[in-house]
Amino acid sequence: MKTKAGLWIDHRKANIVTVTDKGEEMGLIVSKVEKQPRRSGDSPLKGPYEPHQVPAQDSLQRTRTEHLNIYYDAVIASVRDAESILIFGPGEAKGELKERLEKNGLGGRIVGIETADKMTDRQIAAKVRRHFLK
Repeated sequence: MKTKAGLWIDHRKANIVTVTDKGEEMGLIVSKVEKQPRRSGDSPLKGPYEPHQVPAQDSLQRTRTEHLNIYYDAVIASVRDAESILIFGPGEAKGELKERLEKNGLGGRIVGIETADKMTDRQIAAKVRRHFLK
């Protein structure tokens, strides 16, 4: 059996299961993308609102994009040697990763993309095992 990889991904983390002849390994990659941008300084309830306390929207988007690029590059590096890649997860991240894999010449290795809610590590590993042992 050659290396096969399955991963559950969203914008916050990727749980990666690699299956080989030697067994199964599980890895975790955590992104630095913030869920909600935070403002610095006093809260509006404690002090006056000042525009310089809230970063510009384009600055926030640029930072988010940079963090996502680093995150997706790390995920791609961890599955680069896999012959087959199964991607599943709840949101847009799986589609974004698919596009990045295709740009890196790895799109032909994708064997499936599925929508899945939050899962435990054991559920993720079992899903990957079931998919590749069919």
